[in-house]
Amino acid sequence: MHNRICSIILSAGLLFTIHCGYAAVPVQETTAGTVIKEEPEKAGKSGVFNPGDFIFDHIKDAHEWHVLTINHRHISIPLPVILISRNLGLQIFMSYNFKHGEQDYRGFRLETSGENKGKILEVSDGSKPLDLSITKNVAAMFFGIALIFWMFLSIGKMYRKNPLKPPSGLQSFLEPVITFIRDDVAKPSIGPQYERYMPFLLTVFFFILINNMLGLIPIPPGGANLTGNIAVTMVLALFTFVITNVSGNKSYWKHIINTPGVPLWLKMPIPLIPLVETIGVFTKPFVLMVRLFANITAGHIIALGFISLIYIFGEMSSGLAYGVSIVSIAFNIFMLFLELLVAFIQAFVFTFLSAIYFGLAIEEHHEEHQTEHA
Repeated sequence: MHNRICSIILSAGLLFTIHCGYAAVPVQETTAGTVIKEEPEKAGKSGVFNPGDFIFDHIKDAHEWHVLTINHRHISIPLPVILISRNLGLQIFMSYNFKHGEQDYRGFRLETSGENKGKILEVSDGSKPLDLSITKNVAAMFFGIALIFWMFLSIGKMYRKNPLKPPSGLQSFLEPVITFIRDDVAKPSIGPQYERYMPFLLTVFFFILINNMLGLIPIPPGGANLTGNIAVTMVLALFTFVITNVSGNKSYWKHIINTPGVPLWLKMPIPLIPLVETIGVFTKPFVLMVRLFANITAGHIIALGFISLIYIFGEMSSGLAYGVSIVSIAFNIFMLFLELLVAFIQAFVFTFLSAIYFGLAIEEHHEEHQTEHA
């Protein structure tokens, strides 16, 4: 079993390298839909490999799910485009109609360069319609959610059918993880009321973990940088922020507005401590958001940076490219193992800190009662 897992991971690392390598080949598509390689003498600056564009094209969202490029032909999965325009109303069509940005469709254009690269604009006035499209990240999120539903509904069915049967298969993997979140995260951090928060903690943990893992798979339904998208991490942090402050008891808000045990001159006439505590209410979810976004995105950038070295040195000499490729692939496989560890760590950290915030919000401060009793 261990050897099989290792072989799968190594294969995924090599596949990721090959996938990125194909995608790095400069291509140009004609309006007729035929993809041809740029001629060196005509390519000019566009024929030079640009590592920045290569890296950010892979980690950002897109209106199609790129698989790879073979013989200078793009192979990608088209996704639904849903636009609401003031001029053209509601428009629904598939992204392949844009021909990778080489063709306008129904009065819209997919920008392939400039500050609006990757955005859909109206041809007539260049305005941005309301874009409700099913992009790569949205499709990956739907797949991750469906996978979570399947996992937990299936093991729930197994427990209902045979409640006394020892766990096996998927159960044997998930049960220790769920027990760990309950016994080592929720109970110590929240206290007796931990059961109220277990559904959210388990959901956010497995959502982050599964999407982190899917992001390491280079082909659909993997390959999307979902948890490296600041909008996704912002929403997850916003959930923690809302639950924390809605759950906050009288003692929680008293410690923010009128912190006990602090000298009066730090509260009046300038409310220094209340101001610091109020800022802390917002910085906690902000830190959650940025930490997850930065760590996942940094891992993807480093891995793609190693791949970029092959093409950078390849423009100097083919011999250098072959030599660097060995080191690059080795480091890329190492980064894959490191990213597997980071996938678990970031899911745990987000869940653990959320549990701590919930515990602080509902904690009863006994020192106040002792003071009153005295």
